[in-house]
Amino acid sequence: ELFILKVSRKNLKPGTRLGKVGFTDCTTRTRFLFSTDDSRLAVETEGILTVKREVVLHEGNRNFLVHAWDSQGQKMTLPVRLLYQDHHYMNNRLDAEFHHEAHKLSNQLHDHLDSDNNQQIPILDFPKSNPGLKRRKRDWIIPPINIPENSRGPFPRFVAEIRSNKDKVKKIHYSITGPGADQPPVNLFTMNRDTGHLHVTQELDREKVDKYMVIHSVAEGGDGKAEEPMDVIINIIDQNDNKPVFSLPAYNGEVPEVSQKGFQVIQVVATDADEPNTDNSAIQYRIVSQEPEEPGPSMFTINPNTGVIRVKEVGLDREKVPQYTLEVQAADMKGEGLTGFTKVIIKVTDLNDHAPVFTGPFYTATVEENKVDALVVKMLVTDGDEPHTAAWNAKFKIIDGNKENLFSMKTGTNKQEGIITTAKGLDFERTSKHTLVVSVVNEAPFAPSVSLVTSTATVVVTVEDVNEPLMFDPKEKHVSKSEGLDLNSTVVWYTASDPDTGRKQKVMYKILNDPAGWLDIDKDSGVITVRNQMDRESIFVKEDKYTALIGAYDDDQIQATATGTLVIHLQDVNDNPPTIEERKFTVCSKIPVPQLLTVTDRDGPGFTSPYNVSLVGSVKANWTARMISTRTGIILTLNSELEIGDYTVTMSIADNQGLSQVSTVTARVCDCTGEDVSCRDKDVGGSNPPVILGILKAIVVLLIMLGLPLFLFVRRRRAEEKPVELKDLNMADDMLILLIWSAKTSSRQYES
Repeated sequence: ELFILKVSRKNLKPGTRLGKVGFTDCTTRTRFLFSTDDSRLAVETEGILTVKREVVLHEGNRNFLVHAWDSQGQKMTLPVRLLYQDHHYMNNRLDAEFHHEAHKLSNQLHDHLDSDNNQQIPILDFPKSNPGLKRRKRDWIIPPINIPENSRGPFPRFVAEIRSNKDKVKKIHYSITGPGADQPPVNLFTMNRDTGHLHVTQELDREKVDKYMVIHSVAEGGDGKAEEPMDVIINIIDQNDNKPVFSLPAYNGEVPEVSQKGFQVIQVVATDADEPNTDNSAIQYRIVSQEPEEPGPSMFTINPNTGVIRVKEVGLDREKVPQYTLEVQAADMKGEGLTGFTKVIIKVTDLNDHAPVFTGPFYTATVEENKVDALVVKMLVTDGDEPHTAAWNAKFKIIDGNKENLFSMKTGTNKQEGIITTAKGLDFERTSKHTLVVSVVNEAPFAPSVSLVTSTATVVVTVEDVNEPLMFDPKEKHVSKSEGLDLNSTVVWYTASDPDTGRKQKVMYKILNDPAGWLDIDKDSGVITVRNQMDRESIFVKEDKYTALIGAYDDDQIQATATGTLVIHLQDVNDNPPTIEERKFTVCSKIPVPQLLTVTDRDGPGFTSPYNVSLVGSVKANWTARMISTRTGIILTLNSELEIGDYTVTMSIADNQGLSQVSTVTARVCDCTGEDVSCRDKDVGGSNPPVILGILKAIVVLLIMLGLPLFLFVRRRRAEEKPVELKDLNMADDMLILLIWSAKTSSRQYES
């Protein structure tokens, strides 16, 4: 119920192995998933308990739990106690009766556990029985049985004799069950039912199964009374039957030339399938051979325990020996047992011990002005280091003459070519020649053991003059003018400049876009004047702004090479009188409802409301007009009952500056009362227009039917060059006159 691990120290350092817990789920599995509730400890899959972080047993002991899971996923828990006891006390407690067996078990544990640094390994402590072995409902216990692997027989081979102390007085029958007995692998172990002799029937392999647990049963003859079964543990003892195997058949490493002693090159790793933490799997490495043996036979050394290969001697030179091949051996039994081999190919990499050099010290180039990303020159270099390495690849830099960053420098794809291009457009009028100084280095720094000089070259760039386009300054010019500016008055002087100052060219102007046709420009001076009266209320004016496009060209060019935008902010003048929006309305002759008329003015603020209204002429006798409280609308009222029909009401409306105009509205008076405005057809015009229109249409159709044949007849006679009689012509003329009269009469009647 409690597994006690005894230690001889209170301070347990990380890496200390405390002991091993055993677990079986009655299968052939040898590794299980363990865990512990103490984060300072760890349990490996073999059951080995190890200290992860330092543990101090202040009170001399510490309890914790170890959990394991069987093949069915069920969790089992074992309480464990770390118990501190003095080493001498522990040894003295061993009963003399069991001292030999305890010593043998201790040696077995030492085979499984690492004893580095002389750390204390616990000894399984058998409890005392007085007298003899302690009984657990039986008279005897069975210690673990050890069988070496790879035994060649003959088989079956005797392993052990397990007998009861009662077989001298009674007939006893023995049997075993479990994996290796009556479960797969079946009959690997057999037992003589009469003698209790245990046999193994074939060769064992620890690397497949390292331990078997069978159940030993005893039955008494005669009455058949059986004792309680007991577990028998059969340990398979490891033999050194597996040689070390490298993780790779060959390794590849690199080392820079002229590397110093101790430089790490590569690490090789080999593994051994024999039992871990024993001499059978304890691997050590050594270098067997080196090819070529130049400048010495031992240029490299290997750590026998880790497999790390380092430089042993100075003098590595890529130009003399570019590559070494090492044969490396791994041997178990700490270097004295079975061996495995691998090859290590070490490439000596180049150091930057040669500086790149320009093929020429001086370069010249010509570039047109204003061109961006134009190729200026390509500059070649040579380098004595290994091609296409960081020690050979070149890097270029403009170190003088590029303060304004007019040029850019990059390395070509072949890594041995410097390319200069223009980062900005060059200006011939400003500077016609540029002198650049370029340096070149490698991607890798120069080797400190070599004294190298950085190569430089001079590049003279001549700027070629071109006829550059003109430029308006500013690109968009804003002016503010009154919309009432007189004709031929100056709006603005808008000119362009010529960057080609040395050419002395004449600049001329023209208007490219003038939507309303209001402007004119002097082609020589660029003075813009008013050609037609401007109007802020025009459809071409947006948000009080009128836009025109001006062009400029020099005497070498026909088309405009520069454009400028002129934006005129038009200041409003009171040039639009107010008007009435509603031009027609209908009103009842009896108890008429006053009519609200909306007044608008196209002018801007300051030239609109408040408005004034007055009736004009004889309409004053029947109508009254007044402004609403905001003085932005008119209330027109019929004061007397009028005959039904259409009437024209004339009014004069003035803005706040007194600018006025006479406006008329048409009022249709109907035979109705108040707000119930409804006009019947007979209320207006005194007759039925649809009936009249129907009659007129019938007359027109009749006249067409009568006149069209005569008209066609006259045309045919003329086409045949036959004389047309007078009566035919008179009839045709009469028909044509009648058709015209009918159409006019119909139109007038329709309008009424």
